[in-house]
Amino acid sequence: MTDTGSDETVPLFNSALETGVRAVVILDAVYPRAFDITHLGWCDHLVVHTSDIGGPVSLHPDIPQRTGELLVRRRLVEDGVQLMRRLHMIDADVGDAGIQFKASEDASAFVETLRTEYSRGLRSRARWLASYLEDKSDAALAAMIAERIGRWAVEFQGEAGRPSSP
Repeated sequence: MTDTGSDETVPLFNSALETGVRAVVILDAVYPRAFDITHLGWCDHLVVHTSDIGGPVSLHPDIPQRTGELLVRRRLVEDGVQLMRRLHMIDADVGDAGIQFKASEDASAFVETLRTEYSRGLRSRARWLASYLEDKSDAALAAMIAERIGRWAVEFQGEAGRPSSP
C-alpha cells in the first residue's frame, strides 16, 4: 500500500495498476496480436507462473491452489485494462471476435522505461510467453489452459477459443 497523504491508501499489489502494467507488457510482447479479456487474463496468469508451462522460473511463488487466481484475476485484469486504456497504453477494437485489446503505439516506449528487477523479469517472461504462444491459436491456448489449469477455469471465464487476430 502507498500513503496518499490522506486517510486513503492505494493498494500496489493485486491492483488495477499492477495488472494494467502487466497487460501492457504482455500486449507489447505479443504485438500485433490482440486478445479478448479472457485470453488476456490467462496470459496474466501465465506470465507470472511461466514454470507451469515449461518456461523460466515463475515470477510469483508457486503456491498450492494458485489456479483459483484465475477466478479473481478476471476483474483485476478488466480494471487494469480500462486504466491503461485511459492512459492510452492499450487500444480496443470491436469486430466479429468481440472486443480485442492490443498494445497502443505508446506502449513500447512505456515498457522500455520500466527498470525495476521485477519489471525486467516481467518483460523477459512476457517475451518468452509471446514466443511460446506465437504458433498457438486462441483455441489451442484455451485447450492448454483447460489441460494445465483446469476445465472449470476455462468454463467459468466464458466461451473460449474464438478467433482473434492471426
